[in-house]
Amino acid sequence: MHYESGVGHIGGNLSSIDLLMVLHHKILTPDDMFILSKGHSAGALYTTLWSVGRLKDADLNLFHKDNTKLSGHPAPNWIKEIPFATGSLGHGFSLSAGLALGKKLQGIPGNIFCLTSDGEWEEGSNWEALIFAVHHKLNSLTLVVDWNGLQGFGATQEVAGLESLKDKFLSFGMPTEEVDGHDLDALEKVFKKTSSGPRAIIARTNKGRGISFMENKMEWHYLALTEDQYQKALEELGGE
Repeated sequence: MHYESGVGHIGGNLSSIDLLMVLHHKILTPDDMFILSKGHSAGALYTTLWSVGRLKDADLNLFHKDNTKLSGHPAPNWIKEIPFATGSLGHGFSLSAGLALGKKLQGIPGNIFCLTSDGEWEEGSNWEALIFAVHHKLNSLTLVVDWNGLQGFGATQEVAGLESLKDKFLSFGMPTEEVDGHDLDALEKVFKKTSSGPRAIIARTNKGRGISFMENKMEWHYLALTEDQYQKALEELGGE
């Protein structure tokens, strides 16, 4: 998809796709909602929705092309799994907290899962949402942070250090666990846990996961694949 449309952001898609696959195949029920706050990983979300039968090959073939519904950042109002336009970073967790409060006030069942990037926590609106979620004891809300350690301008710790993010979350009163974001069994186990209020899962991931020349390289936040790179990536992944 990314090669044929000439679009970048492949690194963050590969760091998050294991999280998305486990959530959509093992965790989410019809009553639950998922919000992709890091909208630049829309390709991973579309691929995941395709894998559970919500999108077709023809949809993926139009990714980021004219007259597509699958834009580079997700657009709402055409499929229930994408309720909001996201990718202007720092908004998805606030939206998720609002959804969780709405469910609580109306007694509606279901959980809310929100996936953010790590660099996204340099946005102040996230901390406002965190205060709000803890105050209202939104126990249906799970925050997942894709901690791949890299953002658009370099290493997250060098741009604006956030470590220890777990300690910061805990200081706000939100139970927090860290997990290997590519260990499928560990992800399923931690996603299934419950809490008396909102909780956070910090998933330690690798940008460009699975492709040697992409892994942990900041430039793959942006770069599109050349034909040679595409072929090499396919070889490493065992594709054709």
